[in-house]
Amino acid sequence: MRLLVRGGTVISVDPRTGDLPRGDVLVEGGRISAVSEHLDAPGAEVLDATGMLVLPGFVDTHRHTWQAVFRGIGADWTFAQYRAAMHGTMRPHYRPEDVHVGTLLGRVEALHSGITTLLDWCHCTDTAAHGDAALDALHQAPGRSVFCYGAGIGTDIPVAAELARMRGRIPGGDALVTMAVGLRGPQTTSMETTVADVAAARDLGLRVSVHVHVRPDATQGRRPVAVMREHGLLDDRTTFVHGNGLDDDEVAMMADAGCSVSISPDVELKMGFGWPETGRMLAAGIRPTLSIDDCPSAGGDMFSTMRTTLSVQRGLDTARGGPPSLTARDVLEFATIDGARAVGLGDQVGSITPGKQADLVLLRADDLTLFPANHPVGAVVSAAHPGLVDTVLVAGKIVKRGGALVGLDLGELRERALRSRARIAADAGVALDGTWIPGEM
Repeated sequence: MRLLVRGGTVISVDPRTGDLPRGDVLVEGGRISAVSEHLDAPGAEVLDATGMLVLPGFVDTHRHTWQAVFRGIGADWTFAQYRAAMHGTMRPHYRPEDVHVGTLLGRVEALHSGITTLLDWCHCTDTAAHGDAALDALHQAPGRSVFCYGAGIGTDIPVAAELARMRGRIPGGDALVTMAVGLRGPQTTSMETTVADVAAARDLGLRVSVHVHVRPDATQGRRPVAVMREHGLLDDRTTFVHGNGLDDDEVAMMADAGCSVSISPDVELKMGFGWPETGRMLAAGIRPTLSIDDCPSAGGDMFSTMRTTLSVQRGLDTARGGPPSLTARDVLEFATIDGARAVGLGDQVGSITPGKQADLVLLRADDLTLFPANHPVGAVVSAAHPGLVDTVLVAGKIVKRGGALVGLDLGELRERALRSRARIAADAGVALDGTWIPGEM
């Protein structure tokens, strides 16, 4: 199929291609074949992008998608309350069908707001059937997903065999669903288990992602990066999630090894992790990536995440008496090309580059929210929102057109999600009106 995206303002996030105030993007066989101010493509379907901004799809590098049916319930929770609620109280009542509908709902919502690639950090895998249900949902959703399998969370049980089984369910090549491993990590399990988990991931050729953050008053687990380095577990296939409170030399270790970092600014701020470490990572030579984390506590779109990232870091820079350490373009790169590299897809997506997969987002720039978009990148980062996402392409296929997702029965999905939410809440004894405040764990 040939598709010509015509007449939009192209923000390529590729320094070789540059930005085009008026440009065309030609898509052939699911890939971008040309980008120019004007292209002739006889016989191609024309997608009129007049009055729109044409961007690469966003990349969310860490989201616990299975929790989507409890969107907003944790707006006032601390991190300890979140753990007690989602893992201690509600997760034991999740059936495989609940994981499926939550994952599908969350993945579709992310796609609706222009997140074409999402790393689903799935730690509701208490049985093989739960893991299968999450993977089935990602296969069903029309987006590009990385199934980050968090096996054995809270235990020291061996997971190599289950990782190999799940890897066997994911095709290779240019499949929309790929796989990574969510490590339990040295702060939640033994070092022996962490070593074994990384070895199992490497045997399968998989990247790893691990949560780390250190509270100022912590007495244990204070140097998780250092202990992983001592065991030879750091390389460019390792992503650290959050990274708040790490010692300076540990950040340097990450940079030296080529590790990436996934920052979730909204959750980190409201749950008490500390200030997002965007500036520290940049200063050490690490290009941060962005993630939503969990929708019970935070909004699920990349626009609000970018806005928080820019505002908070610029505020910190000013408070410390220094010059600004990042720009709107930096933040857009965090949400696109830097994220793509962190999930192992930098040569496939993340920029509008000939030869890459055609994962594109078209934003309405004639809407009064953005009009006139004098500084298009600045407008996207500082003012855009999901309601402006008119069209989304994944691998050249239109999955959202005219503001509506294509080929999905959203009514049926909503009904399933409400039934799942009601049953889990009833079984767990959880009120859904914001009055329930969980204990801590």
